[in-house]
Amino acid sequence: MEEILNALNKITKELDMQRHEIRETGKNVTEKVTQNINQMLEEKFLILEEKHEKLKEIVENQEKRLYYLEKQARKRNLVIFGIEETETSYENLETNIMKWIDQYFALKLTYSDNQEVKRVGKKEKRPRPVIVTFLTLGMKIKVLKQKRALQETQYYIKEDYPKYVLEKRKELQEQLQLEREQGNRARIKYDKLIISKNFTKRKLPISPENVTASNIETNTQTNKKNKIQQRSTSVKRSNSISEGVIKPGILNFLVNKDTTNITRNQENNL
Repeated sequence: MEEILNALNKITKELDMQRHEIRETGKNVTEKVTQNINQMLEEKFLILEEKHEKLKEIVENQEKRLYYLEKQARKRNLVIFGIEETETSYENLETNIMKWIDQYFALKLTYSDNQEVKRVGKKEKRPRPVIVTFLTLGMKIKVLKQKRALQETQYYIKEDYPKYVLEKRKELQEQLQLEREQGNRARIKYDKLIISKNFTKRKLPISPENVTASNIETNTQTNKKNKIQQRSTSVKRSNSISEGVIKPGILNFLVNKDTTNITRNQENNL
């Protein structure tokens, strides 16, 4: 019986060892499998990330191109507000716009100066704005420079901006008002707020050269006055140098010529 029990114990120990080995090998296999799967997933993720970055760059470039094209397409446009909606056809609208520009801006346009004229928005009680596309940018600038002629009228003109630019400009209005309240010069240019702070003008310090020049001027004027007063006295002087006649130095000739000429004329008169 003891031999049988010993044999059974050995068998159970061997089975336990085999189970432990099987579990360890299973763990190793699962770890290797998971590592391989993770590595494959990481490689695929990196590939997808690179593709995503490339697509993102392409989309950004396309958006920039669309942004530039839309900006260029609206560059020669002007939006006119307040013109009565009485036209019955495209030709009638175009002639009305040409007459209106001639009336308020004294610019006689021809049909070749306009590329397109159209109204924007839903038809309501109030007149819809008119977008005028000029053939050249110079003609648009001529009209835009004279927009002050519409100050006392119901009409007004504006630049033609895309929708997202209009929204951006609307957001910047509050900041524009705050900057102006603080005393800064601010304006909205396209979709950006440009601020130029007011700086107080400082007095420039007087340089030593200016100081010496001013001192020289005052000294020469006082010397010449003394000289005139001395000549006006009844005392006769000789032409000798020993009697203290003051001769002008080189610095006196650097003073303004007008002052020297005036003093010479005064001396001759005296």
